[in-house]
Amino acid sequence: MTKAPVARRRDREATRSRLLAAAIDEFARHGLNGARGERIAEQADSSERMLYYYFGSKVGVFRAALEAVYADLRDAERGLALDQMPPMEALDHFSRFVWRYYAEHPEFISLLNTENLHRGRHLRDSAQVSELVSPVIGMLADLLNRGATAGVFRDGLNPQTIYLAIASLGYFVLSNRHTLSAVLGHEISACQQLEAHWLECARIIQRYVAP
Repeated sequence: MTKAPVARRRDREATRSRLLAAAIDEFARHGLNGARGERIAEQADSSERMLYYYFGSKVGVFRAALEAVYADLRDAERGLALDQMPPMEALDHFSRFVWRYYAEHPEFISLLNTENLHRGRHLRDSAQVSELVSPVIGMLADLLNRGATAGVFRDGLNPQTIYLAIASLGYFVLSNRHTLSAVLGHEISACQQLEAHWLECARIIQRYVAP
């Protein structure tokens, strides 16, 4: 392959990546209905024509943005090396990873909130959705089996139930932080508040899985 086609391919990949990053930011700020293609193109130093060339439509851009934020989470989860830790320590490490990831990636929370308003239909239409979520369920299943064999987890734990419990404990607080802060009278998303919340959540998970 000559250098010119390789350079053109890299340029195309770079343009697509810039557009996708700009789209994630735009949808996180304005939701699906409020997002504008011209703002995405301007932020990416490209054009609306190129945006829709790569993604087809506004819905196509949004679906690609959802897939991208899920893929980033999946890739981060794969790097945890839970099999190298004792089971309870590994579960605690995974839980704290999930909660901290949500806190450090507000765009993930924002895009999921938008998708829930649309009843998850864009994810259901995604050909990638199973491969984005299945790996972490398999990883948790292996961890739960290892813990049960070692006698530190009870038998029969469902990895999907554990994942939902962990995700819910982190997601709810961050996705509702503004209303919760107003109702409770203090800023619950402050670092010290989050750390205290995560500590209690870790204890909840530990007690649930214990024999």
